[in-house]
Amino acid sequence: MKFKVLQDNLRKVLWERIERGELTGLRLAQQTGFKQAHISNFLNRKRGLSLEGMDKVLAVQHLSVLDLLDPVEVSKRATIVPPSPDEFENVVLTDLTVAATQPLIASMNVKEMVKFRKSFLRRLRTETEGDRSGWQRFVFVRLEAAEALPMSPRLQPGATLLIDRHYNALSPYRKGEFNMYAVLKNDTAVVRYVEVVQDHLILRPHSESSPIEVTSIELGKRASDSIVGRISYVGFET
Repeated sequence: MKFKVLQDNLRKVLWERIERGELTGLRLAQQTGFKQAHISNFLNRKRGLSLEGMDKVLAVQHLSVLDLLDPVEVSKRATIVPPSPDEFENVVLTDLTVAATQPLIASMNVKEMVKFRKSFLRRLRTETEGDRSGWQRFVFVRLEAAEALPMSPRLQPGATLLIDRHYNALSPYRKGEFNMYAVLKNDTAVVRYVEVVQDHLILRPHSESSPIEVTSIELGKRASDSIVGRISYVGFET
């Protein structure tokens, strides 16, 4: 939400109080120490308030910035996953781009909630490089045909993948098996096997007909910075 919208919402609140007889422009000027003309110009959209001015008006009117937020906008951007009282956990389903770039999944980016067994999720161990404490750990994505093709036949179009975003290390989860990862690439993600050779990431497909891709690790960053998370579960619709 932009600062201008917050100011407009503050005007609306103040005018509502004035119309109810709870406030006058003169009274607000006295409370804040501003000139009455300054308050009048603000109320009539002839000028704005500085941050300090906004703070002063909010303080004397016993308001918070939260009082100025649009409830619809807040709801759209909320990141709270509703708790589940049974043996299933609510896990958000989003798309690969959001999963790759958003530590917390806003509700406007949630396609649906998927019920998944808590016992399975609790068994999964983490291996995090860097700070992922602010990242929502588990997210689901559903692959489109083009996204699944390089990992065919292991992955099929429409497959639902559980990404553990607290496992971004390249060490094997199980001895002798290659981890499958969601990997950041051009502000979205692809699903591949991953190796590191010097300062490059080698993205290997499962399908022999798809090319191997090589991306450079940016200066000052680690390979794990490009790892969205380990694919912990693959589900297929039947």
